[in-house]
Amino acid sequence: MEKEQHIAALKLKFESYAPISDASWSLIESIIDFKSLEKNEILLKNGQVAKNVYFVCKGALRAYVTDYNGNIYNKNIFLETDFAGSTVSYLLSKPSNFTLEALEDNTILISLNYQKYRRLIEENIDLKNFYIAYLENNWVIEKEQREISIVMQNATERYLDLLSKHPNIDQRIQQLHIASHLGITPTQLSRIRKDLKKSH
Repeated sequence: MEKEQHIAALKLKFESYAPISDASWSLIESIIDFKSLEKNEILLKNGQVAKNVYFVCKGALRAYVTDYNGNIYNKNIFLETDFAGSTVSYLLSKPSNFTLEALEDNTILISLNYQKYRRLIEENIDLKNFYIAYLENNWVIEKEQREISIVMQNATERYLDLLSKHPNIDQRIQQLHIASHLGITPTQLSRIRKDLKKSH
């Protein structure tokens, strides 16, 4: 029953970008696998070629980069109904530049083999329309908005923006990961939260 709900959520995600025919959806369903992870379990290692596209059914993941001195920077946090994976690694068949790690116990993912997924997209116009709309929205529109927010918004505005998109994120994800995601230190985030409490 739970699996059916997760598959329905994936279908809704596809259809939020473009209409999908029953025949095309059956093809997508035929390549669905489920995967579950415990907290801190690694899904994709830096240096590994990505082979699967993931849809977060339950739980959270983070993508992080480690520099030459061993410092870790969060690139992104993925929550329910987000797609996660290294698109550059799939497209170029090159090793991923980041690691994907579960942030919560019992993180449940739908896994789609990229080669099969890509073939279905190339062979079915409605799936191709979904793919184009998804890339435009996430890699063009949202990317530009993110880049502008880093320049134009201060850290408090970026934190409030994150809370408006994911209201309970600060109760689920460790502060150090949220701070890294926002490009600030945990101390700065703690100060921002304290200031916001005072002003309410």
